[in-house]
Amino acid sequence: MQASELMDLISAGEGPAVAFTRERARRDDLAETLVAFANAQGGTLIMGLTGHTRAKLEGVGNCHSARDLLLDATLACTPPLVLPMPREVQLDQVTLLVIEVPAGLSQVYALHGKYLRREGATNQPIAPDALRRLLIERGEVSWERTIPPDSSLDELDAAKIAAYTQRLGLAAEEDPRPLLYARGCLGRRVGSEHDRRNSFAPTNAGLLLFARQVELRHPQAELTLVHYQGREMGDRFEREDVCDTLPEAVRRAERWLNEHMRKGSRMVGLERQDWTQFPPAAVREVLVNAVAHRDYSVRGEGIRVSLFSDRLEIYSPGRLPGHVTVENMVEERFSRNESLVQVLADYGLIERLGYGIDRMLRQMEAAGLPPPTFRETAAGFLVVLVGQPVDDLGPDGLAVREWVRQGLNERQIAALLHLITEQRITNRDLQDRYLEVSPETIRRDLSDLVERGMLLKVGDKRATYYILK
Repeated sequence: MQASELMDLISAGEGPAVAFTRERARRDDLAETLVAFANAQGGTLIMGLTGHTRAKLEGVGNCHSARDLLLDATLACTPPLVLPMPREVQLDQVTLLVIEVPAGLSQVYALHGKYLRREGATNQPIAPDALRRLLIERGEVSWERTIPPDSSLDELDAAKIAAYTQRLGLAAEEDPRPLLYARGCLGRRVGSEHDRRNSFAPTNAGLLLFARQVELRHPQAELTLVHYQGREMGDRFEREDVCDTLPEAVRRAERWLNEHMRKGSRMVGLERQDWTQFPPAAVREVLVNAVAHRDYSVRGEGIRVSLFSDRLEIYSPGRLPGHVTVENMVEERFSRNESLVQVLADYGLIERLGYGIDRMLRQMEAAGLPPPTFRETAAGFLVVLVGQPVDDLGPDGLAVREWVRQGLNERQIAALLHLITEQRITNRDLQDRYLEVSPETIRRDLSDLVERGMLLKVGDKRATYYILK
């Protein structure tokens, strides 16, 4: 949030989605407002102000203590609220702290048994009938915050935890467990309050995000990446299975897709424009959404990513959560996995306050491509991105279209076009053109052309080169 946007909120005064507080507020007063926002449509709490309709800038003197107070307020809620870290904003030479409660949370929250909802500029008790409706609407069990039987802190990777908590500003010598508890990655076992130091245990979310070996507890977290050479499934394909902590799984899948999708350049007037089969930002968005919002309680199958010559399909187990439908998903918000979403947001992989569907639509439109299509299946959710037309692969129209029909990828077609003019090609020639692609993938591309009877391999080891057969 920029200073100008914050000033507009302050000028408008408190309301259904905005509240002000002084630095030295009571923890429970802060928690009441956070609960009220969470049970409504979310909101923004600004610390460092006095007054309500015409607020006066007072500022926050000790940001560290104020952050701790806000963190304590989130933990006082039942269940504990998982929120973005409070942010410092400088306004008229004073410091304000801003904490945002997103819309679309999947839980119903209380403070000391009291259920509240934001109405106008006040926090009001929820009437029994309204509370029943809210509990039905948000009645899903929080699988991600459940502690698996016999789970232990020893299952978590200390190095990954340290990298994450330091990213959020925690000093290396500080105990990371309170922060992980606030993020829903750790829980406390029932009956362990007498030994609070040793009562922490990883939740399902914590194991998905930081486990040493994710597959031991959650083999369903696997991503299956498959590259088919043509427009349909066939016997010729490349496959990679990824089962890792969720942030690393997203990065690995993104690298794999970047390596395998088509790329090129075209002349537009006097300018050369590089292009990719799909906008990289849209690819990341659809990958992260699949990982963040799938139903991990569904065991037996993982996320399936299928790359075809004309499209990308991403299938996630579990149907749309809560009140979200295919028709309203651009406008509505409902987060099935609040802890996963927040930690992925902390890593910069996803925006906390939305699914990013609207951004994906803009990215596809900017690339001149059709909007994504979304479809619920009997047991999951499918997203399809249509890529750049295959006829744009190269200048040799008829030959290129035939090679595409045969299932050749962009790199193989580039090798054949190179051979038409240069008579020979080496692994190094193709690697120099596709720096982001691994040497092993280049080797497989050329070997496949040899197996198809299109190239002839000459020489051995470093002296190897290829010619048209």
